[in-house]
Amino acid sequence: MPVWPPTTRVGRLRDMLQLRFTPLFGSLPAATLESISPGNPLKRLAKVLGYAAVRLVGNVFQPIRNPERLRGAVWLYVVSQNNYDSLRFIKEHRTDAVLLAGQAKQIGRYNQQVNRLSLRRKLLYYWQFPLVFAGLQRTEGRRAWRFFDLIFNAVGYYEVYRRALRHYRPRAVVFANDHNDDARALLLACRAEGVPTAYVQHASVSTNFPPLGFDLSLLEGQDALDKYRLCGPVRGETRLVGMPKADAFVQQRNEQPRVQRVALATNTLDDTAGIEAAVSYLLTSFPELQFTYRAHPSDPRRFEELRRRFPQLSFSDARQESVFEFLQRHDALIAADTSTHLEATLLNLVSLYYRFGQHGVADDYYGYAARGLVDRAFTLDELGALLRGYVARKPADHYRRAAYYCATLGTPDEGRSQQLALRELDAWLAAGA
Repeated sequence: MPVWPPTTRVGRLRDMLQLRFTPLFGSLPAATLESISPGNPLKRLAKVLGYAAVRLVGNVFQPIRNPERLRGAVWLYVVSQNNYDSLRFIKEHRTDAVLLAGQAKQIGRYNQQVNRLSLRRKLLYYWQFPLVFAGLQRTEGRRAWRFFDLIFNAVGYYEVYRRALRHYRPRAVVFANDHNDDARALLLACRAEGVPTAYVQHASVSTNFPPLGFDLSLLEGQDALDKYRLCGPVRGETRLVGMPKADAFVQQRNEQPRVQRVALATNTLDDTAGIEAAVSYLLTSFPELQFTYRAHPSDPRRFEELRRRFPQLSFSDARQESVFEFLQRHDALIAADTSTHLEATLLNLVSLYYRFGQHGVADDYYGYAARGLVDRAFTLDELGALLRGYVARKPADHYRRAAYYCATLGTPDEGRSQQLALRELDAWLAAGA
């Protein structure tokens, strides 16, 4: 079993990019991978040069004026809009907590509301790239060449973040992401500098994730703990606290006795033709129902054909409307591989698993269908039959299916996950973190 944390440059880069080197990532559809790492080596090289010119050099000239004091604070490190939504309850509770991200990280509608860690000095560490690339070629083989642009992007994070930790000496760092390269780099930097770390799970996890390496991990339920144990050794303390971001909504569960409003949610893996076929089938077969379509916030497709062909179809902008606000307006959800299934079930929506297309990646990625959280349809006819049954009757206690995933469900702490998480964090910090 490899030593953790790794002590070599190559080992650290391997840890930071762990998810990128899994067979699952390499088998993603070409169209999905193209936006992350182009298939054409020349395009990958162009991406590297563009990153160097625009991001790295641009960082040097971009002023950073943080509105809050970072020195000695509890850092809440975010890499996305969802991360921000998952950690801001800590900011609202603790006067010493600050939300922050890397210098040019895109945080959606919260871009202007987070403090920034300077990455200006990242440029100074790119002399390491030939060395770590050669080392990763020995350990990862052809995958290192296929994703050399991602390796290039990750170089320097660790060193810059170690320097930031020495300068600001935060009391602790709280994460909501455990697998992005910059988050992994900050975690490794914290280990090297002796800064305590905590983790608040922000979405369902899979067995492809890195092992837990935080001093304190606040997980949603038994499902997450069981999966992390399959990922490798679980380090530090773990607590099951339910889903803090759902607190404001679980007391407003859907009580409709039958399905009338249906949410359709897709991600970047879902095939455009498959999405259009499903929408056409559903709107034709169920003209009496209301349907709303919501693409993943990172999906660059505009789905103009859907808008043109189906004027009766409503749309939700994931960059503007939170997932819980979206779900509250519906009685059922149809989606493939997304943790939105769990959030929908907690709100007592009926959640149906259907894959929009025939790609062979990530079948039942989170195990929701295997565990019975959701009903699965393999064909559109099966999907129609399931939906038809719930149009006739939707169980009042459907949400109980989520008990394995949410530890507070059915307990006195239900709807109080934020309070439970804050008690754990406060006690952990008071004990010397």
